[in-house]
Amino acid sequence: MSFAEEVKNEAAHIPVEDAACRTAELAALLCMGGSLLPGSDGCAGLEFSTSNNAVARKALSMWRHSFSIRPEVLVRRGRRLRKKNYYILRIPPAMESTAALRSLTLFPAEEAFQGLELRRDDCRRSFLRGAFMGGGSVNQPQGDYHLELMTGNKEFARLLLKLMHHFHLSAKMTDRKGDYLVYVKEGNGVSSFLQQIGAVQAYLKFESVRVVKDMRNNVNRVVNCETANLQKTVNAAVRQTADIERIRDSGRYHLLSPRLQEAAELRLAHPEATMGEIAALSGITKSGLSHRFKKIATIAKEIEGMEHHEITNTQ
Repeated sequence: MSFAEEVKNEAAHIPVEDAACRTAELAALLCMGGSLLPGSDGCAGLEFSTSNNAVARKALSMWRHSFSIRPEVLVRRGRRLRKKNYYILRIPPAMESTAALRSLTLFPAEEAFQGLELRRDDCRRSFLRGAFMGGGSVNQPQGDYHLELMTGNKEFARLLLKLMHHFHLSAKMTDRKGDYLVYVKEGNGVSSFLQQIGAVQAYLKFESVRVVKDMRNNVNRVVNCETANLQKTVNAAVRQTADIERIRDSGRYHLLSPRLQEAAELRLAHPEATMGEIAALSGITKSGLSHRFKKIATIAKEIEGMEHHEITNTQ
């Protein structure tokens, strides 16, 4: 089972006793996962579908709690590889259906959610919970942090974005092939969303995985940094040793000043030491050592140029 399905299962089992919150949750759930069915004489119905059994039961339970009209319940076998069952709740177009959809502020479509009770935070949370159950998704906590709500209704998407911003979630909105996507792409935002919709167990699982993941990332960063620093130390030591040996091989080592010879002897005696370690051993500052090795490098380069010139002239 995916993490998104776990979240939906948990959300579907959260009881909603308050009538206004139940209306908000059911309205968002049906809008996200359903579509209006036009009928004659201005009547309307609705068809809702989901592959999550718990969500289907929750939608049916909330509908029956609020309205006397009974939906048709269908189960269809998916045609794809995994062949999930799809649970369909169908409310046929009728005057009573239209009245129910109006009370949910889902009809007419162009006036959706106008007059819906969303002034209280508990109703706002219920609305977001319903939207996620109806068409939300979230990545496994072990992967990249990403949670999204997708809908074909632009005004619905804007309302979702507004509510998420109300709870200080760093949500953004974009369009994708005619649909509108409201998403969060950072760990704190995903974690906070799970808290807001009341998915406590999913939140705890997400946070436990996230803590381990962040610790591993921090350890990797430290190791990578130490590896890079070690490589820099090795490269510097090899380069400095090569410069000193070039000067020695040329027979000009005795021409170095006592200060430069001191630095050269320290490096040859401690070929794997860092500049800081050599500085601590010798009492010379790191900047002083760096200055001396730069002079040695300049002399070695001059010798290399002279040798190249001599070879060229003899050919």
